[in-house]
Amino acid sequence: MVTNHDEAAAVRPLTLAWVSRHLEAGERIVGTQALHGGITAEMRRLTIGRRDGGTRDLVLRSFVNVEHAEDRLHREAGALTLLTETGVPAPGLVAVDPTAAYCEYPSLLMTHLAGRTVLDDEGLETHVPLLARQLVAIHAVRPAVRPRKYVALTTAETVVIPKGVDVAVWTAAIDVIRKPAPPYEGRFLHRDFQPGNVLFDVPPSRPAGARITGVVDWAAASWGPTDLDVAHCSTTLALLHGPAWDLRFAEAYEDAGGVPAATASERLYWRVRSGLAFSEEVRLVSQPWREAGRTELTTRAVEERLDAYVTALMDALV
Repeated sequence: MVTNHDEAAAVRPLTLAWVSRHLEAGERIVGTQALHGGITAEMRRLTIGRRDGGTRDLVLRSFVNVEHAEDRLHREAGALTLLTETGVPAPGLVAVDPTAAYCEYPSLLMTHLAGRTVLDDEGLETHVPLLARQLVAIHAVRPAVRPRKYVALTTAETVVIPKGVDVAVWTAAIDVIRKPAPPYEGRFLHRDFQPGNVLFDVPPSRPAGARITGVVDWAAASWGPTDLDVAHCSTTLALLHGPAWDLRFAEAYEDAGGVPAATASERLYWRVRSGLAFSEEVRLVSQPWREAGRTELTTRAVEERLDAYVTALMDALV
C-alpha cells in the first residue's frame, strides 16, 4: 500500500507504473509526499521500500500543461548527466520521459538530496558567500558538448510596469534592454540560480556551520554570460532581503574567483535586464516565498521592492 501524505501527492497510474519499472529488483513505492515551492512543475518525494527492509527517496518532477516541457526536460536530463562528473551537488538522473510516451505528463525521476531551502533573513552573512562560491563552481564546469545558447525572453515589449511607479524611470530602464547585449565569453549557466533552488544543511546549534547540500532545477541550463546568473541571483536576493544584498552577492562572486563582465556599464546591463524580467512574474515568484513563511512578501510588497531596485540601478547608470 502506498501512503500519501496529502491528496496532491498522489501519483497518476501510468506514471506510477513508469517509476516502478525504473526501480531496482525487489523495490516498491511505499509513500509519496508533495514538495511545495516550485513554480513550473509538480514535485513529489517518493519513498522507496528496499528488499532489505530499509528505504530510500527519489524525486518525481512532472510538467503539467507547461510550454516547451520536452525541451526543458531534455536540458535537465543532459545537465544532470553532465554534473555527475563534477563536484556540483546536483541530483542524479534515474529516468526521463520528456514526451510523455509512458507517463500522463512529461516527467523526470531523480535522486533525492538532503537539505532545505532557506529564504528568511537569518544567516545571510554566512549563506551569501556560500551561494557565490557555488555559482563560481557551476560556471567552472566545462561540458564536452555545450548546452544551447541562453534565451532572454524579456523584451522591451513584454516588461510589465507596476502601478504607481515613476514611468520615466522604467521607460529609461526599458530603453537599456533595447540595446544589443554586451560581448561576453560563454560559460555553463544554471539560469535560475537563486536561494529557492539551493539546499542547505544548517546545524541548529551552529548556524555558521551551514553548507550547501544541493542545487536543483536544471531545466534552463544554458551557455552564456556569467552575469546572467549573477544578476538573477542578485535580483532575487534584493527582493527577498533588501537592495544591499544585490551588490553584496556580486562582490562575493568576484571574491570567490568569479569573472563578471569587464565594465560596470556592462554588468549594469545584465542587472537591469534581470530586474525587468522579474516584472513579468512577480505574482509567480512571490507565492512560493509566502508558502515558505515569508508572508509579508505580498505581490504588492515585492512590486514595491522591485521598483526601488530598478530605480537604484537607473540612478547608478546616470
